[in-house]
Amino acid sequence: MKNDRKQFCRRTRREFLWQAGGGFTALPLASMLAEDGFLARQTHAADGKSTYQNPLAPKPPHFAPKAKSVIFLFMYGGPSHIDTFDYKASMYGMDGKTVDVKTFGRGGHKNQGRIVEPKWKFRQYGESGKWISDLFPNIGSCVDDIAFVHSMTADSPIHGSAMLMMNSGKVLSGSPALGSWVNYGLGTENENLPGFVVMLDGKGGPISGAKNWSSGYMPASYQGVVMRSAGTPILDLKVPEGMSDSTQRKMLDRLLAKNQQHQASRIDNSDLAARIASYELAYKMQQHAPDAVDLSKETESTKKLYGLDRPKTSDFARKCILARRLVERGVRFIQIYSGGAHNDDNWDAHGDLEKNHNHHAGSTDQPIAGLLKDLKQRNLLDETLVVWGGEFGRQPTAEYAKGTGRDHNSYGFTMWLAGGGIKAGTSLGQTDELGSSAVEKPYHVKHLHATILNQLGFDPNHLSYFYGGLDQKLVGVEHVNPIAELI
Repeated sequence: MKNDRKQFCRRTRREFLWQAGGGFTALPLASMLAEDGFLARQTHAADGKSTYQNPLAPKPPHFAPKAKSVIFLFMYGGPSHIDTFDYKASMYGMDGKTVDVKTFGRGGHKNQGRIVEPKWKFRQYGESGKWISDLFPNIGSCVDDIAFVHSMTADSPIHGSAMLMMNSGKVLSGSPALGSWVNYGLGTENENLPGFVVMLDGKGGPISGAKNWSSGYMPASYQGVVMRSAGTPILDLKVPEGMSDSTQRKMLDRLLAKNQQHQASRIDNSDLAARIASYELAYKMQQHAPDAVDLSKETESTKKLYGLDRPKTSDFARKCILARRLVERGVRFIQIYSGGAHNDDNWDAHGDLEKNHNHHAGSTDQPIAGLLKDLKQRNLLDETLVVWGGEFGRQPTAEYAKGTGRDHNSYGFTMWLAGGGIKAGTSLGQTDELGSSAVEKPYHVKHLHATILNQLGFDPNHLSYFYGGLDQKLVGVEHVNPIAELI
């Protein structure tokens, strides 16, 4: 018993000396880091005396940017690359043939499958002669403004984790979305509107819901705001019944006065200041958001360009017009979802491929082409980066014994970019002859994210947020280069 007590005392004395030494040496280290500005963003106004700065105030990028804003057209569910933009001429005539091909999707790992040949013809468009499926004749007319990446890869063939990776760079929840990183890094040019806007499909939101536009470990001021293209633009923003505009203003003035008192008394006012920023934004959005979604001032020719006059395309057309209006008003990041809920309500074509893709392509082709043409004629395409794609692609073989449905494919799929300094009229990378996996210049989702940040003026390996003892980055801890051939 005595020996145990002595051993315990010796051990705790050693631990005390080690911990004390570590603690004392950490003090000057923290001071040196603070002098270098390492902790500047984490300690704003928490010392009770620093002047609070709006977290959404405009911030300079690392270098001169090519793009000022991003419009991400998210085709939720996973469009089939070999039926849309990745032309596989050799597959025609192979329908029903059993081949040895390794696939991995919802149905698990398989080594063989029944070929489902592309169900649409492809035609060449533009000076580049790019082959485009008959699903997208309108986008085909814009190919010389587009750069296609045919060798994208991701880590997961499952919707939930693949969605999170495409939106946040991680397969697990809890990390900030791409739009949150842009919001954090650049701030907003318009303090009357959110810097990160999300527009969902009318059938519902994607799997994992708000995790796809969450600010994660960053302050909530950087998260995406869901905006509706018709009716009340932002839910829960309406002035409570019985509260006048002047009453709201008085409440905000009282908070501002309290904030000044806290600063004068050296009281930690970081939480209060964050509340003030939220109140101010909500107060301003009540006045300015309705104007942003008011399309009555748009010309009839513009509405027709997007397909607003056609029932099949009107919903997505409205969202695309609104995206252009938000870009004009300084919003940094807009994400539009095509497809929501489950099954054939999105691009997840496990059953009837033709019925599924005819529906979703038919409702988005004209509005997307209208967006590209409208941005270009307004001289906005050069400073607006447009991104198209889903969370993964689809396999070349059938998922079931009968039918044309395809399973998920994260081994190789297509995404495209336009505007924002992207090298137009190009095609990068290649999948194998069946489109089952990337074989030439494979690029990971992280490379796509790095390219987007680069076009916005950021070194993707130095845009960081200190959390959990680490400088967290969208692209992760390993060095990631942008896709140089796109720039």
